[in-house]
Amino acid sequence: MRKTYRVKKEAEFQKVFHHGKSTANRQFVIYVLDKKDQPHFRVGISVGKKIGNAVMRNDVKRRIRQSLTELKPQLKAENDFIVIARKPIADMTMKETKKSLTHVLKLAKLLR
Repeated sequence: MRKTYRVKKEAEFQKVFHHGKSTANRQFVIYVLDKKDQPHFRVGISVGKKIGNAVMRNDVKRRIRQSLTELKPQLKAENDFIVIARKPIADMTMKETKKSLTHVLKLAKLLR
C-alpha cells in the first residue's frame, strides 16, 4: 500500500482518534473520521506492545496492510480511519486476520 494511503502525521492520527467514531470486534478497534473531497481513503495502523515483540508486531502490521490492499477496491474513499489491533490477533493466520478485519470494516460501514 502506497504511503499516500496512510495517516502518517501524529496530529492527523490524533485527530481521527479523538474525533472519529469507534467500532470494534475482538481483534480490532476502528476509528473513522469522514473527510469529503479526498481521492482515496487513508489508514493508520497501531499495534501495541501487548501483542508481542517487535517481530510479532511487524508481522501483524504486514497482515493488516495486505488485507487492506486486497480490500482496497471495496473501501469508501471519503474516510480516514485507524486500525488498532488487540491481543487475540497475534495467534491468527492471514486468512483469519482478513476475515476479522472485513467483519469490523463492515460494522464501521467502510465497505461499499
